Amino acid sequence: MAFVHLHVHTQYSILDGQSSIENLFNRAEELGMPGLAITDHGNMYGVKEFFKFAAKHPSVKPIIGCEIYVSKGDHRLKEKGYYHLILLAKNYNGYKNLMKIVSTGHIEGMYYKPRVSHEVIAKYHQDLICSSACMAGEIPRMILDGDIAGAEKAIEWHKSVFGDDYYLEVMLHKTEIPGLSLEVYEKEKEYDEVIFDLAEKHGVKVIATNDAHFVRKEDGPAHDRLICLTTNAYIDDVDRLRYTQQEYLKSEEEMAALFPDHPEVISNTLEICDKVENYTIDRGHVLPKFQIDPEFLADIDNQLEKYKGVIDAGRCDEKGNDRGEEFRHSVAFLCHLCYKGAKERYGDVLDEETSERLDFELKTISRMGFPDYFLIVQDYIAAARAQGISVGPGRGSAAGSAVAYCLGITNLDPIKYDLLFERFLNPERVSMPDIDVDFDDDGRYRVIQYVQDRYGVDHVSHVITFGTMAAKGAIKDVARISRLPLEESNRLTKMIPDKPITITETSEVELKEDEVPEEGDKIIEKDGKRFKVVKKESEKKPTLKNCVKYVPELKNELENGSELGKEGLKYALQLEGCIRQIGIHACAMIIGRGNLTDYIPITLGMDKATNQKVWVSQYEGSFIEDVGMLKMDFLGLKTLTIIKICLAEVKKRFGIDIDIEKIPIDDPKAYEIYSNGDTKSVFQFESPGMMEWLQKLHPERFEDLIAMNALYRPGPMDYIPSFVARKRGDEPITYDLPAMEEFLKETYGVTVYQEQVMLISQKVAGFSKGKADKLRKAMGKKKIDILQSLYGEFIEGGKKNGHPEDVLKKIWKDWEKFASYAFNKSHATCYAWVSYQTGWLKAHYPSEFQAANLSINKSNMTEIQAIMADCKKHHIRVLNPDVNESESNFTVNKNGDIRFGMGGMKGFGANIVDAIVKEREERGLFADVYDFCVRMCGIVNRKAMESLIYAGAFDSFGIDRNQYFITGKSGLPFLDDIMNYASVTVQNAEDDAASLFGDAEELKIEKPEPPALTVEPDILETLQKEKEIVGMYLSDHPLKKFEFELDTFTSCKLSEVDDIIAECNKTKTVRKLNLAGLITSVETKQSKTGRPYAKIIVEDFSGSRDFVFFGKEYENYLEYLKDHTTIFIEGTVKEAWFGKDDPNKPANVPYKFRINKMSLLGNIADSLIDGFSIEVPDHVLSPDFRKKLKSVLKTHKGTIPLSMYVSDHKTEYGVDFIARKYPVNVSADFIADLRDLGLRHKVTLKNA
Repeated sequence: MAFVHLHVHTQYSILDGQSSIENLFNRAEELGMPGLAITDHGNMYGVKEFFKFAAKHPSVKPIIGCEIYVSKGDHRLKEKGYYHLILLAKNYNGYKNLMKIVSTGHIEGMYYKPRVSHEVIAKYHQDLICSSACMAGEIPRMILDGDIAGAEKAIEWHKSVFGDDYYLEVMLHKTEIPGLSLEVYEKEKEYDEVIFDLAEKHGVKVIATNDAHFVRKEDGPAHDRLICLTTNAYIDDVDRLRYTQQEYLKSEEEMAALFPDHPEVISNTLEICDKVENYTIDRGHVLPKFQIDPEFLADIDNQLEKYKGVIDAGRCDEKGNDRGEEFRHSVAFLCHLCYKGAKERYGDVLDEETSERLDFELKTISRMGFPDYFLIVQDYIAAARAQGISVGPGRGSAAGSAVAYCLGITNLDPIKYDLLFERFLNPERVSMPDIDVDFDDDGRYRVIQYVQDRYGVDHVSHVITFGTMAAKGAIKDVARISRLPLEESNRLTKMIPDKPITITETSEVELKEDEVPEEGDKIIEKDGKRFKVVKKESEKKPTLKNCVKYVPELKNELENGSELGKEGLKYALQLEGCIRQIGIHACAMIIGRGNLTDYIPITLGMDKATNQKVWVSQYEGSFIEDVGMLKMDFLGLKTLTIIKICLAEVKKRFGIDIDIEKIPIDDPKAYEIYSNGDTKSVFQFESPGMMEWLQKLHPERFEDLIAMNALYRPGPMDYIPSFVARKRGDEPITYDLPAMEEFLKETYGVTVYQEQVMLISQKVAGFSKGKADKLRKAMGKKKIDILQSLYGEFIEGGKKNGHPEDVLKKIWKDWEKFASYAFNKSHATCYAWVSYQTGWLKAHYPSEFQAANLSINKSNMTEIQAIMADCKKHHIRVLNPDVNESESNFTVNKNGDIRFGMGGMKGFGANIVDAIVKEREERGLFADVYDFCVRMCGIVNRKAMESLIYAGAFDSFGIDRNQYFITGKSGLPFLDDIMNYASVTVQNAEDDAASLFGDAEELKIEKPEPPALTVEPDILETLQKEKEIVGMYLSDHPLKKFEFELDTFTSCKLSEVDDIIAECNKTKTVRKLNLAGLITSVETKQSKTGRPYAKIIVEDFSGSRDFVFFGKEYENYLEYLKDHTTIFIEGTVKEAWFGKDDPNKPANVPYKFRINKMSLLGNIADSLIDGFSIEVPDHVLSPDFRKKLKSVLKTHKGTIPLSMYVSDHKTEYGVDFIARKYPVNVSADFIADLRDLGLRHKVTLKNA
């Protein structure tokens, strides 16, 4: 005899089941069980994964089921109360019915749980096996309630629906945990006895189950903690929910021992297992049908004849079955649209190459059965463009299709750029095409809405995602329920690296028979074979499992830490990876031929963009195509939104409509942007490293941008120096074979793209297009067996074509090294084109481009600051908000200045912004603040007025911001006087309409006069208020006068400190840092022992950073720890451990930044500068110049020695003069004055 578990919860019973499916199958096979069921709570999330692991355990039959929730009445009504019920699919039809039931529960019956009524069960009962479930089932519940008659009635109903496929279920869970209640066990015993009696009376068989929630007995404590997380309880709470810890995958012997008098409950599980057929839920592609234009169908016979050759290529599927009339119509219509588009793209007469390419692609698409796929994609892209939605030029390998180009799916000519169709669709193997499309952010949702309207809401769904418990989260969660102190929890989680763990691994690679090792290679011999010892750095994900292995301090905590800490890590290790929530994939969509519940189980989710409930698949994205569904990615690309906003600003300012797809691709001004490394905000090219290489490369053609886009990523980055040197002529351009020049010429002889490998293999070794793609794929995925077989073919094919064998072997060896990094040229080309569009806009419309970037990043203050710095570099002013110019987004005024958008003001509602803009557009600009208050009375309240004042939005009216808060004649602040004036004026205007004396002067109220400023305004406070509202300093910056000190004396920006610490931690190096900034916050606190300490926030132009001062540090620097103080900090990044020889010092101590000295920023120049030199070219010398220079030197008189270097521009000789009469005070103002005179300077630092 054997036993089969038929009531099993995996981790897809979210935060209730702990069992991983892989572990379940491993254990079932270990126990010799012939089958295993999956019955998660109300869902089928894990079914595809269940089949995946079942295939690895052929001795264990997979049984697909669900523990559904059954409503007591109509499932569509929001009524409490439900029963559990187990349903198992006997075959594929049963699986389809199970999908219907489960989907109905989610779509129609969701009320706390996804419920279905008895009527739904009866409707879809065919080929399903049913059992009565656990204590929460209908029959057990009625028995325990004393309603035996009700239980009998329920049994008869289920028996009438399911017949011999209905079983009663018994289980026993007697806990072995000391002190744990036996209530569950006693109740199970109570209803089990009655079930055996009722089973005999009604002729129903009984099965034993164990309601398994974890795999092994020893997993019980970890599962117990999972339940604590679910119920938000502490592990030591007395009254919390507890399982018996008997709910594991018990052996046949353990199950039999529970029911010694009823051995049939064990054998009956085998009967059910035998009833279940072996079937698969995977199927061929079920593509939606495209609705063809009726006008085209009216002439269908002629069209079918016209495109007969293409139709015949795919008339039958791979099994020889005729694909039918609808398919032939779709092929003909695809050809029709393709050649219509080809005329627009290539002209009325196609050349031979283009004609052959289109014919080849169309026949491949027809043969594979994908005409409707292309028709659907071109349809929603055309609809998007018709709605003014920005669509990307293409993405991924789809850009290699000339058919896609002619259909308008992509926007770059693949023939012109040597992009390969077989990289997208391999003619020698059928695989689903994958066309991902970029839309602007706002437009993406409108495209999805169009698809839903076009194909039907029940034909379209989003794709589910599963969020798992990550390393840090697992530690924090277990620590919380275990009452581990928060400080200890934080200390442990900080040991988890944020980036992958780099380790060095040694491996042995077998040398080919005739392979000559390189100099320095370590060679060993084993069994007559030679192996090269290879040391390779690899990266491990920072999972908890990897961290306790590769992070010494965490490993030490697990082995030698406190008992509570070790326990926390132990259970965190067991719970890491458990599924904790579901989500919706950001871009993936499914389009079906019919109602999707006929093909996949469906749930509901909330679309964040529309705040509406939408259909969501219960299978995640990697499994969708296995079950025949068409998955497409509708991506929102922020850059397209930036381009769209920029073009709208250009139109508004200059009245020009620019078609961004038709800009000249050889524009010198655009390439200057790249050559100068001026690529901040330029798509894909804005990293500092990329900027540096662009300056060296000096790109002058589009092909250079494509190559750099492909090369600038880990791996191929190693080839950039050679690529740049060859382009500049510093290194000769060579080719291993003359035949390779055709494909490598554009990249100066350097292999950059996967497509180049494919083309060379065809030309050199005679590979077919399909085989070339097979080579590309095998190299990319390192499939050694396939590579070995292709290696011989490549060498033999190359020799047949007359190429030397040694050169062929060298080429192959180079490919082996590079191919895993080689990039998809199609994708690189498309994104290089998007990049070029942004570069072109930055070159020609810099203000509009920067305004668009600011608008799209208005909630990202770090990025806003970086863009503002770029604006400053290009002398583009960013002005404060203004009620007469600002809109919601950042805009450009007629002078080319950028105006801050009111939508970017904190706490300022979009409805108020819209009202201000609407009033301005309808009735003209606001004359003054009085006019504004009158016209916006009742809409803009006092708080909103304050925000506008602090942001500087009324500055253009000539009243100082501080005046609004000075008390006037009325005894109220001027702001209240204005608002009262506005309120009375509006009331009077309303009364005037009904009053005989509407124009009487005595009924009017006087305008309040702005009170005079009695003291000089606190500029720092004004700027601080401005920053609170707009998120940054706009009208001025408190550090602006210290720009010289920050540029000259600091070694890094505050935003770079954490990265430097991480680098020091990695390399175990000590580094001195000089920092400077403005203290924007000071908090003085007391520790638990009563000792004072302080936490401050220091800010510079790049961002801010926290510093904490304890003990002596607090005492030493207390005088500097005041709001709005500008400070200079000297410190060192070093090990945080203080005692050098402490025997308890851990092996790996984290590095931290330690402050050595602090000074006032305004005083450091004198102490750090040894001398200051001005460079004076002879051509500026004149009496007027001398007068101006003398005036500047007198204005900035100080103590720092000054020298002047006067140079002869003809001979380039110069003379140094020491200006003893004019020692100077070096500051930002002094530097600015020198710059105005056209002079450069040089600073000599002490101890330099």
